[in-house]
Amino acid sequence: MARRNRWRGGNSGCNRHFAIAPRGNGPQHRAMIRQAASPGARPAKVRRPDFARERALFKAGVWPVAGCDEAGRGPLAGPVVAAAVVLDPKRVPKGLDDSKRLTRARREELFEEICTTAAVSVVSASPERIARDNILQASLWALSRAVAGLPEPPRHVLVDGRDTIEVNCACEAVIGGDALIASVAAASIVAKVTRDRLMCALADECPGYGFESHMGYAVPAHLKALDAMGPTIHHRRLFAPVVAAAQRHTRITIANGTVRVERETATMVSLDLAAD
Repeated sequence: MARRNRWRGGNSGCNRHFAIAPRGNGPQHRAMIRQAASPGARPAKVRRPDFARERALFKAGVWPVAGCDEAGRGPLAGPVVAAAVVLDPKRVPKGLDDSKRLTRARREELFEEICTTAAVSVVSASPERIARDNILQASLWALSRAVAGLPEPPRHVLVDGRDTIEVNCACEAVIGGDALIASVAAASIVAKVTRDRLMCALADECPGYGFESHMGYAVPAHLKALDAMGPTIHHRRLFAPVVAAAQRHTRITIANGTVRVERETATMVSLDLAAD
């Protein structure tokens, strides 16, 4: 007990007065102790996606090889978009990377190059499908349909994440694949740019929500707009913040044996239900 009291308040590395835990004097495991960087040390080199896995399959006679990824699992509004890409081994775009590590301008540049030099297929799953199937199953469906939409059926599919998808060939799930495999990185860029463009179009249709800036994610500005104006038909109606906003913007009245439910959204939706 005395030992525990000695360390109460903690030297977890998060307290500004104890930025680095001392060696050997506390209950921390050695692996949990942060090391002070030596002066002049170079930052760790970030690995970029490469074409090695696709090239190995190509040399083994397995081709085409498609990379797949999706964008938009987490937002409160808009579709989830999946892309499948088969890169040309002779024209692999330079600078491919996980779309999240690229600037918007660079994603746009690579998007145009990928669509010019590679076989590309894109499929989106609507908010209605997301509500019906759940976000995971809607994403896997879109990924599978994107592969099916390629001009030539692939013989091997590499998909980002831990889940394989239903395809008519070998399928390999690679966690963090968009940061490791060139064709998956290309698919992540195509999916992200396509979805961003869709959300900008929805911003014109539904002004005031800021879709053009946050792309439907649950940032404070979006939550504030959702609270003030209620959900649109493009919001994912079973996601918790959308459910809460819908409840705040729902009025129920009973008159002459009729239950009237009114939900205030970008357009009013009214339902008349016969009372029991």
